[in-house]
Amino acid sequence: MSSRAHLAEKWRSLVTSYNEIACRLDRELHEAHGVSMNEFETLDRLVEQGCDSCRMQDLASAMYLSQSALSRTVGRLERAGLVKRALCESDRRGVFVEITRAGRDRHEQARRTQQAILEQLLGADT
Repeated sequence: MSSRAHLAEKWRSLVTSYNEIACRLDRELHEAHGVSMNEFETLDRLVEQGCDSCRMQDLASAMYLSQSALSRTVGRLERAGLVKRALCESDRRGVFVEITRAGRDRHEQARRTQQAILEQLLGADT
């Protein structure tokens, strides 16, 4: 097998694995907790930040979502009461997003589902 063919095969395998895991996460997180994979990932990043709020721009740069996709995701989370947005006082163009108590509770519940799926599909390292 040529080097190019081998790389293409590895790429397709990686994409196939990602899609299988992402679809399963999206389906089960939505069914069990009412959040998509992207919504969960947004909540997860906010929880990992460990602070009261995070600039949308910083959150977008840390994630795989575009700024506009993140904005739509945060909008859905905000309508569900899981996050709230606020304008930056010093820079009106800056927007902060903060996870609410309801968001933390939902994240805690959904995290168990996410971890179980990842352990099943990727295997536990511990």
